[in-house]
Formats: sequence, structure tokens, C-alpha cells
Amino acid sequence: MIKNIVGNVDFIESLRGKKASFLLALSNTGTSNIRGITQAGIPGKIHLTPTLDSEFVCTGEVRSLENIAETPKGVPTPALLTRAVHLLNPYSNIELLDLGLEVKPQLEYFKIHDFGINPSKSIALDATINAMELFQKGLAFAQAYECKDDYIILGESVPSGTTTASATAQALGYDCKDLFSSSFKNVPNNIREITIKNALENIKSDDDLFQILGRVSDNMLIFNAGFILGLNNKIKLVLAGGTQMACVLLIVNTILKTMGGELNTSNLSLCTTKWVYEDENSDIKSLLEMLDFKINTYYSDFDFSTSNHPALKLYDQGEAKEGVGAGAALVYASLNGVSKDSIINQVESFLG
Repeated sequence: MIKNIVGNVDFIESLRGKKASFLLALSNTGTSNIRGITQAGIPGKIHLTPTLDSEFVCTGEVRSLENIAETPKGVPTPALLTRAVHLLNPYSNIELLDLGLEVKPQLEYFKIHDFGINPSKSIALDATINAMELFQKGLAFAQAYECKDDYIILGESVPSGTTTASATAQALGYDCKDLFSSSFKNVPNNIREITIKNALENIKSDDDLFQILGRVSDNMLIFNAGFILGLNNKIKLVLAGGTQMACVLLIVNTILKTMGGELNTSNLSLCTTKWVYEDENSDIKSLLEMLDFKINTYYSDFDFSTSNHPALKLYDQGEAKEGVGAGAALVYASLNGVSKDSIINQVESFLG
């Protein structure tokens, strides 16, 4: 089942039975090295999470480590959902966007777009991103990109990305301090708040928009904002993610306001999971309502209520929630007649 958050059903219904190209944006930020700030992966090896996620979505194997990434509580990566859907009703193709990885995925035959981007530093110290150059790379890539399918799904894997997203949106002046989700059920707010406070203190009074983004953001957020503007509504685009993708839209919103531009968003949407939508510690709907443009937004009503696997039950208890395009993958499954039970069975088979 697909449920509305903002907008109407027409957009998503127009994609029923259609084929998608799945793009996965991957990057590392030094923010994830702050002890206790994220549980998106294995302690001490958080930087491997996007690499492992991309390997698993593409091949069903993790190659840069022996085991699939899971949190200390045993929550397996949402990449399992994205991979399960791909096996049951394949995306036409999967392409990876290397937006600054410490470890490159060990993959052959899959298109990996390399933009010569380095991992960003911790926002607590100053991320030191050349944001204008990065934004322009996203813009140029979208302008040149030719999608051979009906639409694009754009997902992400960026550990501690909700922290950088919250800092970014606050730095741009949005009143959104408590609206961003986390990979944790019980958000480590004191660590996150101190990190964001330190990040915001790095901003100088004469910093322009891109200088602000360069200090407090991450590569994925800035690049994808450029990608959206570069695509300029020429093809249907589904942003696959939760509050991080909402932040990408807030960046787009601020750029349009600063530059005095407008964007037709009739071909733009966002899809996420039920776990993000129902999260008591965040509010994606409120974030989207801060935009000056309208965007059709949906969530998949999928859950693991009929699964007996204890690790998967943790999702329904509020751990993990979203990532690696899981929400849009589940919506894609619904649009293509894939049943909830078949997805659950497939995911359980990965876990043994």
C-alpha cells in the first residue's frame, strides 16, 4: 500500500507498471566518526557502510567486509529491502554515484560515476567542502544524464547524514531543530545537539549560501540539490529517502530564493518508509511544508509485522527506519504488484 504525505495520488499512479533507473548516491562524512552519533553500521567501520550497501544492492554480496553491516543492536541495513525488491521486480539498471567514498565498492559491470570528490570532514570542526564546485558537478551531471527508463529513483547511503542534514537546514534558517529522524530509536540528542551547535558556530557572519553549506553540510546533500536543479523537471524523479532528502529539497528551496529562480516540480516526488512517517522523534511532513513549492510525497505502508525474525522486528520498534532507497524501493514494489509477504520472505532469506 502507498499512502500520501503531501500532494495527490496522480503522480505515483502514473508510475504503476513503469520501469525505473536506480541511482544510489554514496559518500562519507567525518561527522560519522564522532563516537555514538550514528548506528548506521559497524562501530569502528562506519565508513564502510555506503560501500557495503552498494555492493549488496548490486550483487547480493558484501565484498569489502565479511558480514553485512548491522547496528550494535543487530538491525541489518535497509539495503536488504532495496535488494529484495530488485530480485522480485528488477530496476532496469543500478548506477552508483561516488560522492566521496573512503573505500571504493568492489564491483564490475556496474556503472560507478566518479566525480573526483573527497569525503567531507566533520561538521563539528568545519566540513570544508567546496560547495559551489560540488553543486555545479551535480548540476552538470543531471544536464548530461540520459535516462533510458520511465523515471529515476535517487537513493542515498551516508552514515550520520541526518545530523548533517539537520545542521544544514538550521544553518539555512529553517525552524526545524527537532524535525529530523535518526538511525536510532532513542536518538542520542546530546551528542547530536553538541555536534550541530559546534557546526553552526563555525559559520561566519559574512558567509554566503555556498560558504555556509561548505561548513555544515555533506557531499550528498549539496550534489543532489544540484542534480534536481540540473534535471529541471525533464524526467520524473523520485527522491528515495526520509528527512535527508527533505533537506536536499530545503537546499533547493533556499537556492531558488537566493537566486530568484523558480522550479517546475510536477515531475518531482519523494518516497519514504512508514517508519520515517510514523517516527515520533521527527516530522518529515512539517519539513516538506516549509518548501515554497509543492511536491508529491508518499510512504510505503510496509512493515515486518508478519515476520518472526527478531532483527527485522527492530524496524517496527523504530530502529533504522530508512536508507539506501528503501522507501522508494517498497513503493516501486507496490507499483509493480510485488506482495509484502514475498518481500519479507526474500529479506529473511538473506539473514538465514
